[in-house]
Amino acid sequence: MKEYAQNLRRNPRDAGNRMWYYLRNRRLSGYKFVREHVIGNYIADFVCREKKLIIEIDGGQHMNAIEYDLLRTKELERRGYRVLRVWNHEVFKNIQAVMEGILNLLEYA
Repeated sequence: MKEYAQNLRRNPRDAGNRMWYYLRNRRLSGYKFVREHVIGNYIADFVCREKKLIIEIDGGQHMNAIEYDLLRTKELERRGYRVLRVWNHEVFKNIQAVMEGILNLLEYA
């Protein structure tokens, strides 16, 4: 699992790359994020471990995986994480609103 996560970090998807630009190096109000982080049997796209927040970037393949995603989210929540799902197109079309939503979760939820 760890090797697979490392491979994902070396070969990121377009939306993930764009999101990482805004989250890396504590760019979002000083919050530290890691990417492609292993949690149990899952690899989370982005995680703020301090606030136990997971950001998942979903593309079209998730339209066929709704049940799996629900089970995955429940397991991650059972481990104490909150999960925010963001569609690829939101990352490209309205990144500022996405960042504001993430920041609200980090600071007020």
